[in-house]
Amino acid sequence: MKPEIHPEYTEATISCACGASFHTRSTAGSYTVDICSECHPFYTGRQRMVDTAGRVERFKSRFAKAKELQAKKAEKADA
Repeated sequence: MKPEIHPEYTEATISCACGASFHTRSTAGSYTVDICSECHPFYTGRQRMVDTAGRVERFKSRFAKAKELQAKKAEKADA
């Protein structure tokens, strides 16, 4: 291998949102992940409900409010 062309490979801690943490080595350093093997449904056998419908509904309501504001601004500009 050529010297001085490879990144530094240091110890890192990977933390999950569920509270689990793993010690490994990485070039990126320590970081946080949303899901790991201790809380992923494939590995645990338990279903985890994700609130995607709630997120979509919140987005749609914000988008509708933005459209209403644009319509009001257009009315004021015309008047």
